[in-house]
Amino acid sequence: MPSNAEPLVPAVLEALRLRGLTLAVAEGDTGGLLLEWLTSVPGSSSVVLGGVVAYDDRLKLELVLVDPEVQRQHGSVSRQVAEAMAVGVRLVTEADVGLAVTGIAGPGGATDAKAVGLAFVAVADQHGVSVRRHQWRGDRQQNRESSGRAVLELLLEHLGK
Repeated sequence: MPSNAEPLVPAVLEALRLRGLTLAVAEGDTGGLLLEWLTSVPGSSSVVLGGVVAYDDRLKLELVLVDPEVQRQHGSVSRQVAEAMAVGVRLVTEADVGLAVTGIAGPGGATDAKAVGLAFVAVADQHGVSVRRHQWRGDRQQNRESSGRAVLELLLEHLGK
């Protein structure tokens, strides 16, 4: 885990533990990185239920219940799909909180409308959904790590910590 993410993971786990909340994640471009960070901490199983790496568009539809029309209209890398992924993983796993990350890590995958480094992160719970857009400028690994950190920061903000 990169050093600038190290303080976030225990803080997230503790915030969830103190509130008696469980967590599930739906990852696109981070490819399991986020769940690896979360489960690397001993005792994380008290709050982390698991997650889904929905890297392929079809898996976003089938495993985390993204509406095909939403995906068709907005594309997999969009605010709407990030929100749907966070809500969907929460529903599928019955977690209290759902996290989602979708983006274009690079170096390929860009379109005229969506550049490499574009990412959306989302948090969903019983109180609603928070989504944030980011445009990273790093290489593939840096972009993935930046998205992972961003969703953890958004979760802490969403929980009011």
